[in-house]
Amino acid sequence: MKQSLFHSLEGKYIAFKELSTTDAEEIHNYASDKEVSRFIGWSLMTSLDDTRVHIETMVNREAAGTHLYASIVQKSTQEIIGTAMIFNFDHEANQAEIGYVFHRDHWGKGYGTECVALMSDFAIESLNLHKLHASVVDANIGSARILEKNGYELEGELRDHYFMEETYFNALLFGKIQTKKD
Repeated sequence: MKQSLFHSLEGKYIAFKELSTTDAEEIHNYASDKEVSRFIGWSLMTSLDDTRVHIETMVNREAAGTHLYASIVQKSTQEIIGTAMIFNFDHEANQAEIGYVFHRDHWGKGYGTECVALMSDFAIESLNLHKLHASVVDANIGSARILEKNGYELEGELRDHYFMEETYFNALLFGKIQTKKD
């Protein structure tokens, strides 16, 4: 039930849909881009088969109830432009982590901000989560801005937390706590 709701989220410019291996080619377009994968937790997808396997892994995690994933579709073109995710659920503390990745051609157009707003509203209103959090590589300034625009606050920094391309990067830890409605 929650999965189908997540897959049907819709904003002004983007909509979510169920992740599927039938969309592997479109997903591979950004999952195989070194610049896109540079600051996310995915390994670079070097082949279409790598991407299919990765999608299957995500679909299996979602089926097991540990993750929520959706393809992000640009409404005007129906093109898949990214992936949205809610994961690392802590049921005792009633919180989870969010993540998102977009095709480079769609950076800086407001889609990330709209995506985080859709996920945040869903997680707080439909999943009734108390807190959402995200970890961002400090060099990924665009992603940090997206979170800040959606009311996430910088809660801390882990020094030299990520090691990518022979370089250490700090992790910026953002959080958003559900506010009580009177």
